[in-house]
Amino acid sequence: MPTIVPVILCGGSGTRLWPRSRADKPKPFLPLVGDSTLFEAALRRCPADGGFAPPVVVTGTKHLDHVEAQLGDIAGAQVIVEPAARNTAAAIALAAYRLPEDAVMLVCPSDHHIGNADAFAAAACAAADLAEEGWLVSFGIEATAPETGFGYLKRGEPISDTGFRTAQFVEKPDIERAKAFLAEGIYAWNGGIFAFRVKDFLAELSAHRPQIAAGVAKAVEQGRVDGQRFHPDAAIFGAVPSDSVDYAVMENTTRAAMVPADMNWSDIGNWHALHEALERDANGNSIRGKGEVEMVDCRNVLVDTDGPRVSVVGVEDVIVVVDGNDIMITTVSGVQKVGKLSGAVNQ
Repeated sequence: MPTIVPVILCGGSGTRLWPRSRADKPKPFLPLVGDSTLFEAALRRCPADGGFAPPVVVTGTKHLDHVEAQLGDIAGAQVIVEPAARNTAAAIALAAYRLPEDAVMLVCPSDHHIGNADAFAAAACAAADLAEEGWLVSFGIEATAPETGFGYLKRGEPISDTGFRTAQFVEKPDIERAKAFLAEGIYAWNGGIFAFRVKDFLAELSAHRPQIAAGVAKAVEQGRVDGQRFHPDAAIFGAVPSDSVDYAVMENTTRAAMVPADMNWSDIGNWHALHEALERDANGNSIRGKGEVEMVDCRNVLVDTDGPRVSVVGVEDVIVVVDGNDIMITTVSGVQKVGKLSGAVNQ
């Protein structure tokens, strides 16, 4: 098995998990599921004794203190400090230009929950084997519900015992299409986890988004090292076009592949997703935080309080969050709109 370099992307503000997630400490750095933060869990899934090289973390200045505090003393770890947010294609390219051309990159978001680390490791090994053959590989997360908040991957012909061509990348569907995808059985969620060799990724990026490839290459060439930190040239990187790796590379390459991954995955993209990832009682209720909570005749309720006592009676499909002086209450159907609240927008 090739040595796999974890490239962990730390960005975003997690506004849909307001008020717990805030601009100064967004969701990757919070212990939302269990005692570890999502970022710490991402690091632990890629241990040296599992065939993983030291991680490369790509983050912005505003998250740098959190990253370094939670990164610990992993020997050989590298932190690339983005001078501006230019989306995932440029972020991944920053890491690629700092690695040997034959290295296999495993690109992972820092803010996802994966309940089955063994299944993740197995999928990573399968993806790395395909990457060694020149494929650009996506993790196809087993679709367990007709979700409309995720993109989908359509499984094509098999190319190994564990891998398939990606026949199609599908944008977020409406509910009827999502139900049809689930029934057909050959569609998976696009979890935003990728594996490819450095040289293959950069070749595709140069072919399809030459301005991004050239701009990032120049920013890295004129960057500077500061201990474990690497700072690309700010002015050059700030002028790089912004595009996602899906649009820039994965939907354009003829070498797109996927490995199925059934690993109890969640993007923890909103309060309902977090509730789904937590342990629940017989009535579907969950309690988080330090405060005392009492529920009477409730179903599918999540209460997260950092201190004040919360009492909930006779409600269903509701989420209550208390964070300092902020209280947020939403129905499950309203969770996607939490990020539009003034408290979330004006942090």
